[in-house]
Amino acid sequence: MAKFGTIITTPDGPSVSSFSFVIQSGNVKKGQFVSVKTEEGVLIGTIKNIYKTNRYFESAGAVREYDKAGELYSAFPVKEWEYTIAETKALGVYGKDGLLNRPSFPPSPGMVVTDIDPKLLNKFLGLDQERGLDLGTVQQQKLRAKFNLTKMLQKHMAILAISGAGKSYATSVLIEELLSRSPKQGRVALLVIDNHGEYIGFEKDPKLKNKVQVIDGDDIKIAANRLSEKGIAAMLPRMSAVQVRDLGKIISYLREEKEAYSISDIINALKEDENISKATKEALVGWLSELQSMRLFSTSEWPNIENMMRQGHMVVINLKKILNLKKKQIIVNHLSRKLFNLRKQGIVPPYLEIIEEAHNFCPEGKRAEAALSRGIIELLAREGRKFYANLCLISQRPIQLSTTALSQCNTQMVLKVTNPYDLDHIAKSSESITRSTLDMISTLKVGEALMVGEATNYPVFIKVRKRRTKESHGKKLEDFAILYEKKLGSKLAKGEDFL
Repeated sequence: MAKFGTIITTPDGPSVSSFSFVIQSGNVKKGQFVSVKTEEGVLIGTIKNIYKTNRYFESAGAVREYDKAGELYSAFPVKEWEYTIAETKALGVYGKDGLLNRPSFPPSPGMVVTDIDPKLLNKFLGLDQERGLDLGTVQQQKLRAKFNLTKMLQKHMAILAISGAGKSYATSVLIEELLSRSPKQGRVALLVIDNHGEYIGFEKDPKLKNKVQVIDGDDIKIAANRLSEKGIAAMLPRMSAVQVRDLGKIISYLREEKEAYSISDIINALKEDENISKATKEALVGWLSELQSMRLFSTSEWPNIENMMRQGHMVVINLKKILNLKKKQIIVNHLSRKLFNLRKQGIVPPYLEIIEEAHNFCPEGKRAEAALSRGIIELLAREGRKFYANLCLISQRPIQLSTTALSQCNTQMVLKVTNPYDLDHIAKSSESITRSTLDMISTLKVGEALMVGEATNYPVFIKVRKRRTKESHGKKLEDFAILYEKKLGSKLAKGEDFL
């Protein structure tokens, strides 16, 4: 293994928890994993900080005086006494029995620090090189970042970053990995709630032929006759117990009279019922009319999500054209709840539900009427793993995302985050994230990420690999502005000709 340097004595070490070494050779960087052969076995550490020092610059007064005369560099071998020190945190030691233990005795000054064996690092991090999801490479190491599917997803996952840091790109890489798995590797079905149409391009990619189906949000229909009074009340949280009871009577009547009915039929039946008070009738008609105006409810259901969810395949719900947030939340609530119930009955296969802009569907601190899909998402976060119904929540504002849901995401992929409130929220949701790690998160480049939680035994920074499928980028701002103005000018010209 490449030699990096030699352990030195400092006022605080070497100790069982940390040590410093003089960097002598090699490409040593902050965050890198290193190893030391000690009496206990092979000690693994990670570099927490790197700094330079020089004995000739230790005294401020002496430097000031020599600077006046301009003799410092000519009078002393200054450059020969400059050296670089790496402060390292001791993580664990592999003994002769091959087991990982906490260090119980410090390394000795003078011991050699070397690069770490990739196989040993793979074992230490708990990666899965045979069947794992290949998301890229471990930073500063010659090791593929391949994470075990069960450890990464069964207890849910969150992908967090500011806008433009690479969330959607990283999610696309994850999707590629899941769709390319063979039956022997273990496959899940995928449902993607696509808020901005970022994943619809997968449907046309030749590498994923017949594996992806895109459903336009405007085409989704919910059968009114399959909704109970409690189901409707979940969409209208301000309904009182009396109003729910009276609505239940109307629904029971319609089910006896008709095989299929619409929201309009419920409204008409309410208006004709003389046993319901005027105040209750007016309130229910007003709320139901609001639901009817969404053009979401019908006499029949579409799509048939039960037949579409297949292992190794993906269904994308494209909500790009829908502007009404309440309508989006109703769709997410309906599909998520229906799918979870089907999974509990064993009708659909194990699945992963990926929710983009999750803070819009599962917000923290919002009233019930502004968070119609929060209940089912939090339920999935708490109980989904027992039934192999898994979640992946994606958000650029973690502080606005439900703490209940985020805290249940035992694996977090954190790309660049700069907002101090978001960073604090992330730190509180994961015990493994230290202040030093938070500082590094705010300086990450696009495509760099911190993996922390169940997927890895120790927080690790990775570089997300390049996509294998075709990217679908939007136009640059200046190009789109030029194109829009040309179209606008063309319309005006036609109008003038007409006049």
